[in-house]
Amino acid sequence: MNSNNLKSIASEHLWMNSKSWLQSKKEDGPRIIIDAKGIYVTDSEGNTFIDCNAGYSSVNLGYGRPEIAQVVKDQLNAISYFPQASTTEPLIKLVEKLASITPGDLNRIYPVTGGSEANETAIKIARGYHVRRGERGRYKIISREGSYHGATGGVMWLGSPNKVAEFGVPYPGMVYTSQPNPLSKKNKNKSSYDYAVDCANEVERMILYHSSKTIAAVIAEPIVSQMPDEVVSPPDIIYWEMLRDICDRYGVLLIVDEVVCGFGRTGKWFGIDHFGIKPDIMTVAKGVVSCYVPLGAVIVSEDIADAYVGGDNLFRQALTFGGHPAAAAAALKNIEIIEKENLVNNAAEVGLYFLNKLNDLKLKHNIIGDIGGIGLMLGLSLINSDSVNESLNDDFSDRLKTKLIREGLLLRTDGKTIHFGPPICINKNQIDEIISKLDKVLFEL
Repeated sequence: MNSNNLKSIASEHLWMNSKSWLQSKKEDGPRIIIDAKGIYVTDSEGNTFIDCNAGYSSVNLGYGRPEIAQVVKDQLNAISYFPQASTTEPLIKLVEKLASITPGDLNRIYPVTGGSEANETAIKIARGYHVRRGERGRYKIISREGSYHGATGGVMWLGSPNKVAEFGVPYPGMVYTSQPNPLSKKNKNKSSYDYAVDCANEVERMILYHSSKTIAAVIAEPIVSQMPDEVVSPPDIIYWEMLRDICDRYGVLLIVDEVVCGFGRTGKWFGIDHFGIKPDIMTVAKGVVSCYVPLGAVIVSEDIADAYVGGDNLFRQALTFGGHPAAAAAALKNIEIIEKENLVNNAAEVGLYFLNKLNDLKLKHNIIGDIGGIGLMLGLSLINSDSVNESLNDDFSDRLKTKLIREGLLLRTDGKTIHFGPPICINKNQIDEIISKLDKVLFEL
């Protein structure tokens, strides 16, 4: 079937998660990707682009790894699923591997199929843990404004309640505190350290305001992956040190969302490794399998998991595709390649090179404002006409996106910020290619 026919069918029947079908029709149908290798993707029209987002900051290994395709094929030929109350060899090997690379005693793994499910499951585990300890009143969850923890019924209310207000009454027990992003618009010229302390103290104030006997958990990304209209940057280490201490003092569980940060993206295996603290619960997805197949997991400390031991004291949840053997096999191979090719260190080194190149670019273009990030999770703000004089360039965002596409760059931008989350296998020459193309776009703008 040719490209035009495919686009026509998509425009009539496909409901995409990031673009309306009316917008797709206006653009003669959605972009259809038919081939990909490394950081490059090719569409049905024969155009090649650099995927500067790695899917959703998730294709950590890059596209087109035949080793992963092969292990999935082999596993499906061996056993495609499993009978109830049984498991499979690749899943057992995967949970052993995850336990060996996560911090502290995060040794018990509950498999799911994605990040939203992982965070939903983590919250259920946290609430159930408190019930089993005789504290049924602990049901409230603290999250930070602007964070994103998923799109399912419960977790969609975490971090960004205004974006989901159309779906009705908020999920009970949602409590919000400030994001410890040193580049936040709420940070009125304080040092990174002082702002981090303020944000941590705010968590404690909210615990006391609501009563510690009502708070089940705090959920937070080590470094926030996306903020509306803002560039993100790692908080000062004091934030996480204080947050760990606050949770311990008030009996609140600490859930660390590593769905984006995990498996090398920040230049360490996990984002929380930059801060030297141990969470009670960790959630992973995306990079654990580089999005070759659906997989996620909740990784729980022994103390939390032990609350669910014995008799009818089960964690009552069943996910049909959770722990699928083919997905487990793919994740094992994914982690093996990350280790073999030293891609965690590559993310640190190439990410620093990328950050320096972005700072060099800022010296050439007054349109660039803040630059921030860590590893291969970076971003910059644009001091564009929308923020200076709205009457000059109302179509700035559309012009920016059009020029980026023309130069072969697939980037996440709202016209006020540009975010970068490429595959962690990217090299310095490819960074230079991105910078050169971006330089041209910004010069024209």
